[in-house]
Amino acid sequence: MKATICMALMATAMISCNGNNQNSIFPAGCELRTGDIVFRRGGGISSHAVMMADINGRYSHVGIVVDSAGKKMIVHAVPGEPDFEGDPDRVKMDTPEKFFSVTNANAGEVKRLRGDTLTPIKAAAFAMEIYCRYTLFDHDYDDSDTTKMYCCEIVEFAYAKAGRSLAGTVRHDIKLPGLNAFHCMLPSDICNSKLLISIIDF
Repeated sequence: MKATICMALMATAMISCNGNNQNSIFPAGCELRTGDIVFRRGGGISSHAVMMADINGRYSHVGIVVDSAGKKMIVHAVPGEPDFEGDPDRVKMDTPEKFFSVTNANAGEVKRLRGDTLTPIKAAAFAMEIYCRYTLFDHDYDDSDTTKMYCCEIVEFAYAKAGRSLAGTVRHDIKLPGLNAFHCMLPSDICNSKLLISIIDF
């Protein structure tokens, strides 16, 4: 049953990206590896809210590169980016070009685990499992409950389960005007990890 759901989701992801000629800031010729961690900053309201909260950060969103039938894709959790009418906020799988489309990003970076090639592959496999179980987006930003997940939670969970925590125990108490209070990770907690090296920023 899980395999059937996963195949359906992957087909949806591929179909939604086929023929997608939208402009992207993703650099031509950039070679991603399975398990790479990708960051982006956008110009929308959600991105601005994250940047207000993340005073030590350059990015508002993070995802992890997976291998989907030989094609590099990005698993991430994001609200407000439906693939079709009625599509709920959930963990998604997009091409790098779509993840870094000019609609969603005005800056980006690719980082990689330093000196380790096996752990990223394991982490990517865990991220793919999260995608395949049709995990919904966690609007409460509560990483103690993995039935729903937000972007930082996916990356940290996948790497921690593979044996290398990136954010550690760091969490922030966030209170923005008009929103509930959250106790959560921020993109900079992962981006600033000394375990990572920068491959390219753009």
